[in-house]
Amino acid sequence: MYKLIGTTKTRAMRPLWLLEELELPYELISAGPRSPEAMAASPRGKVPVLETDEGHIFDSVAQMTYLADKHGGFTHRAGTFLRGKQDALTNTINETFDAVLWAYAKHSLILPEEHRVEAVKPSLMWQFTRYSEVMGEILGDRPFLMGDEPVVPDILLAHCCGWALGRKFEVDATVRKHMNTMRARPAFRRASAHG
Repeated sequence: MYKLIGTTKTRAMRPLWLLEELELPYELISAGPRSPEAMAASPRGKVPVLETDEGHIFDSVAQMTYLADKHGGFTHRAGTFLRGKQDALTNTINETFDAVLWAYAKHSLILPEEHRVEAVKPSLMWQFTRYSEVMGEILGDRPFLMGDEPVVPDILLAHCCGWALGRKFEVDATVRKHMNTMRARPAFRRASAHG
């Protein structure tokens, strides 16, 4: 059985959601960054940490990729063209959504005050808005990023959009519709119930 260290308010929501989608048994250890539980499992005290029979996996995207590949769901088979496209979408969302949102969060409340740069925040909001519009064009009229069935980057995108809306970022209407579709899934509701 897997153990996941983190909370629904962190990136741990991503592998937690996928564990629910794949209907896998797990134990959630509700702990925040730098908590005793996180420090014992992760050299930097970051969450999420996924404990497997073989050891710990750090990083929410790596955890989702591992779970999807190992259990054959929410993914295309490694080595295929479709998997290449899926991985490109995952990396694009990480670079254009997650990285921008994380930079905004760091300059809002993570970094020591003397290292925060308030002036960078409007630029980050502008970047996110532009990337959101492009992602809306990529989605088009499909329900999910790669067609009729969701894959790992769909969870990543929906999670980032929830984070963005919580910070009052503008989210493209098509991307917001995708997020709402993903959040209507029973697995999302089950994962969210841990919060």
